Amino acid sequence: MGILATVFVALAALLHVYIFVMESIQWRRPAIWKRFGLTSQADADTTAPLAYNQGFYNLFLAIGAAIGLVLYWIPDFHQAGFALSVFTMASIVCAALVLLSTGRERLRAAALQGTPALLGLVFLLIAR
Repeated sequence: MGILATVFVALAALLHVYIFVMESIQWRRPAIWKRFGLTSQADADTTAPLAYNQGFYNLFLAIGAAIGLVLYWIPDFHQAGFALSVFTMASIVCAALVLLSTGRERLRAAALQGTPALLGLVFLLIAR
């Protein structure tokens, strides 16, 4: 189960790095802001500071997951890695639920972000 947990925690981390790139680096590109439901370059320019900040939150979640995984596989730090991984995956699942609470039209995005984290969390708890 530890291997399955590792796979899903790593997927969640990689996805959040990708979200960071879109929100904090590529936000002003039409292909990106349209993906997030914006309708004009002016809206993208206005929301760029918010997206930049939000992107870093996603990056920090990815970093937490990555550090948690590294520690999880070091025997002397296994418990710390487990705790950090569980906390990070639970945070991502909660963030996906918050996203879903903003409207049914965000179900796909919430599921995409939350599912790998939820599976990682479940497999971590089973592997314990």
